[in-house]
This record gives sequence, C-alpha cells and structure tokens, in this order.
Amino acid sequence: MSGQQNGDAGDHVEPDFAQAFKELARGEGAATALENHLDALEKKIEEMLAKAEEDEKDRKSRPKPSATDSSSNDGSKPAA
Repeated sequence: MSGQQNGDAGDHVEPDFAQAFKELARGEGAATALENHLDALEKKIEEMLAKAEEDEKDRKSRPKPSATDSSSNDGSKPAA
C-alpha cells in the first residue's frame, strides 16, 4: 500500500509543478507589463519635472514689472 501512495504522490507532483510553472510564467508576464508601465510613468514624471524647472528658471529670469505699471500688477492671482 505504501508503494501505491508513493506512486500516486508522484503522479500529482508533476501536474502541480506544471501548473506552478504556468502560473509563474503568467506572473512574470504581469510583472514585466507593470515594469514597462512604471517606466513610462517615470519618464513622464521626469519630463514634467524638467519642464517645471525650466518654467521656474524662466519665471525667475524675467524682469519684474515696475511699480508704476499697475495694469499688469494688480495684486490678484491669475485664474488657474
């Protein structure tokens, strides 16, 4: 009887490994897709940060409006 149990266990182990490898391959594919998506997001964030830094430098390098020019400097913030 112990011989039957060992034989039965061997039959079940092989399909379990096959299923595990299928699931592992599917998980690897999902991980690769997520990594690609995150890489694309990271690239967009870096582009946005670079643009924001460039805009900030441009804003700081612009001459300040004169105190006599009240039409362009009314103290209110522009609508966003």
